Amino acid sequence: DNHGTAPLTLSSELPYQSTIKRKVRKKKKKNGVITANIAGTKYEIVRIVIQEMGFVKTRDEDETANLIWSDCAVQQEKIAELQNYQRINHFPGMGEICRKDFLARNMTKMIKSQPQEYSFIPRTWIFPAEYTQFQNYVKELKKKRRQKTFIVKPANGAMGHGISLIRNGEKLQAQDHLIVQEYLDKPFLMEGYKFDLRVYILVTSCDPLKIFLYHDGLVRMGTEKYHPPSDSNLSQLYMHLTNYSVNKHNEHFERDETEDKGSKRSIKWFTEFLETNNLDVSKFWSDISELVVKTLIVAEPHVLHAYRMCRPGQAPGSDSVCFEVLGFDILLDRKLKPWLLEINRAPSFGTDQKIDYVVKKGVLLNALKLLNIRTSDKRKNLAQQKAEAQKRLYGQGSVKKLLPGSSDWEKQRHTLERRKQELKERLAQVRKQISKEEHENRHMGNYRRIYPPDDKTLLEKYESLLATAFQTFLAGRAASLQREMNNPLKRMKEEDILDLLEQCEIDDEKLTGKCPKQRGPKPLCSMPESAHSLRKPKNHSSDSSCDSDSSVSESGEETEKEDHNEKKEKKVSYDVEENKYKSLERSGKLKNHFSKESPSYSSPTSSTGPIRRSVSCPRSISILTMQSQGAEPRPFSAKAALQMQRTASVNRSHSLSRSPSSARFSQTATTGTMNSSGSESLLQQKTKEQEVALTKETLLRINDLKVRFPGKTNEESELIIEDIMDNWKYHKTKVSSYWLVKLDSAKQRKVLDIVRTSVRAVLQHVWKAPDIENLHLYRLFNRLFNRLLWSHGQGLWNCFCNSGSSWETTFSKGSEALTPEQLQCCQRIVQLCKHCLLVVYKHSSDSRGSPTGMSHHWDDTRY
Repeated sequence: DNHGTAPLTLSSELPYQSTIKRKVRKKKKKNGVITANIAGTKYEIVRIVIQEMGFVKTRDEDETANLIWSDCAVQQEKIAELQNYQRINHFPGMGEICRKDFLARNMTKMIKSQPQEYSFIPRTWIFPAEYTQFQNYVKELKKKRRQKTFIVKPANGAMGHGISLIRNGEKLQAQDHLIVQEYLDKPFLMEGYKFDLRVYILVTSCDPLKIFLYHDGLVRMGTEKYHPPSDSNLSQLYMHLTNYSVNKHNEHFERDETEDKGSKRSIKWFTEFLETNNLDVSKFWSDISELVVKTLIVAEPHVLHAYRMCRPGQAPGSDSVCFEVLGFDILLDRKLKPWLLEINRAPSFGTDQKIDYVVKKGVLLNALKLLNIRTSDKRKNLAQQKAEAQKRLYGQGSVKKLLPGSSDWEKQRHTLERRKQELKERLAQVRKQISKEEHENRHMGNYRRIYPPDDKTLLEKYESLLATAFQTFLAGRAASLQREMNNPLKRMKEEDILDLLEQCEIDDEKLTGKCPKQRGPKPLCSMPESAHSLRKPKNHSSDSSCDSDSSVSESGEETEKEDHNEKKEKKVSYDVEENKYKSLERSGKLKNHFSKESPSYSSPTSSTGPIRRSVSCPRSISILTMQSQGAEPRPFSAKAALQMQRTASVNRSHSLSRSPSSARFSQTATTGTMNSSGSESLLQQKTKEQEVALTKETLLRINDLKVRFPGKTNEESELIIEDIMDNWKYHKTKVSSYWLVKLDSAKQRKVLDIVRTSVRAVLQHVWKAPDIENLHLYRLFNRLFNRLLWSHGQGLWNCFCNSGSSWETTFSKGSEALTPEQLQCCQRIVQLCKHCLLVVYKHSSDSRGSPTGMSHHWDDTRY
């Protein structure tokens, strides 16, 4: 029997096993998904938004989801247990401004130190602690024969429960835990009704603080016509209170689906109402923004301290696991001054009406897009934990401890190494923040970043208030946090940190006795250098290279993919203009021409042949020299340029994550040039008079440079620029859209590189120095180009608008004074950059519009 059953058992299992194998082969690999745990919410709109974002809802007990949403505040222990890739919608410590009594207590402290800045909250007393002060205030009013109305609220109440109005303050008892405020009896009325505004605020990070204001919200109106408070109408809460939870029970509450009617309307409609009545809408938003930022500055010390306590091992500046959507309740008085009533850390996302659905869906959808939750976050977090564990195990990346009895030389080296490590860590944080800002700028939707603001004066004021808040609320405790806030590196930009790192390297070279390295310009992470590699001809090697920066985020990779796809769809070849004269192939002839004639300052990269580029930045737009009379033009040929190409000078060390500059061109040894050491000695030998004379000659050469439109003469190119400036009102919005929105930072740099390379060629010819990076004038020009690309091109745009922080203002604040000739050179370069942008813009609009150009009726702005 056993012999007979064995084959049957085998034969019955074989087909089953082979079926399983076939299924495994057919099974496709699952793509990564973003998971969301929404068990803690009762609002349907949250589920709808999660589904629209493509997130996958997890089981209620799953604590490993990418996103965790809860309607109520969460315990600090839960925040401490989260992994770095997770996000939860509440900050610890935010109750310091969301509870009425805590808000009043903290605001009172700030009012004592900054009374002028914190005048947007009604006078408040906390019972029973401040009962005596309140009674003294009532007695003073009685002596002056003045009577005021007070509004009484429970200290931790919500939804309008337990609120009442009184006029006789002496009747209040001291035992109850209450909040008493002066009643604002002169509100701004709309159609005779009192109303308040529900403004939605998104806080994405507390380290550093980032605040976004949603440019819409709700207008919540009372349901009875407003009259100033009197003994007869104090109990009419439908007149004096604007809470939706109170007024919805009134029979006069209007549930109208149109946006201009009903008891609940949108702030978007309200701003249109203000415009119709000739009221200043921009000042309205500015006042609201200032109120919000100043209030959250009060909360920042508490929130940051609590967050650090919850997550002690998290590095400063790393991704925040917390975010929060807050609801600010704001009342406007008859002068349109905003007054803060209260802050809700769990604003209602109920959608009883259509207006609720539209506004609240936008608030949540745009907030989740700004958070930039990615499928790769979990995988990257695990890899990062593994790398950090290996560093701790092998002691990598840390400065060795100084042994007892070390010499002064070793102590100096140790101090330098620690300083360099600190600077590199801060540089990595700054570059990470830059990449985050680039993502935020692309995915902001209806949100606007109100902190940190773009206005430098306003930022300085906010930072001063923030310093005051830390001194007020963390005095005598959180010493490490206080030291970090006072660290000057925290306020430094990327360019400043790179300068300090360079100085550390120079000091290190002096200590070790190494030969000093030749250092090039400083391309910033926020404004990546346009370093396009040359075509590799036979028997020639390309000198240009492009090192990838380790701090570039996925958002940068997405931009590169978009550019690559755009080039695939439509490739346009821009051929360099053919020279009118034969190429000078022999080195002897080239040498003679260098000594007798002035060169043409076209782009060095353009001399290597046709380069395929996207329409948004054609490199064929060149800078030409207006030749002086009697001077014979001598343009370079492609072959001559290749003969003149030399090995790029040594760049910064790779640890600084610098990308090399564009390919550099100079004369080779066969053309009678000197080596780098000879050029340094030559530069040292130049006297002040010679430098002034060479600067004047540089100015003359730069003044001769002109921007030429592809396929047009110089005169026609000037007419094109003049036409744009004559019709500036029409072109202004289109140019700003093209420069600030359409072009990313890499393409903006490409536009200015058209001018940069020509200016570089001028300096090489005039100063007769192969390594012009050592020239003071070159470093000055490099600072200027970086300044024009500041804040994603805002520096250059300010030169068109004559507003904001201009490059001249920045240079004037520097420790080094500019000579008149240097200032004129900079002014001319700025003018060339402006002309170059206008020509690129015109070329782009013409290539996408009609062949004859863009008519004034052409209203398509997608260029």
